Amino acid sequence: MIRETVFMEEQGFENEFDSVDEYAFHAVLFLEDNIPAACGRLFSNDGKCFIIGRIAVMKPFRGKGFGENIVMALESKARELGGIETELSAQVRAMGFYQKLGYSPFGEEYLDEYCPHISMKKKL
Repeated sequence: MIRETVFMEEQGFENEFDSVDEYAFHAVLFLEDNIPAACGRLFSNDGKCFIIGRIAVMKPFRGKGFGENIVMALESKARELGGIETELSAQVRAMGFYQKLGYSPFGEEYLDEYCPHISMKKKL
């Protein structure tokens, strides 16, 4: 529900859900009264580098550190599973958020559904 609201309804993405959702670890931050506020997912293809993605925070709850909490929870899970590095595909406008969490950009900017993105990584 969070991803549909944030990525599809607010931002206009069409291809939000994919086969990765079937095997990824998913994190959801709930507030009192079981209100979902933020989410993200984690997966790996090799057991060493884990991919963090689909970080989303519902509009009324932005700016409260919930996105950071989700990223940190997913990094913790990656460490627990033997990960040594995390990577993500950041919307260019969110690059500063990830840099504050220790991520560094690499490679060239690219478009994902007409939205500029940049690859970023972090050693765990």
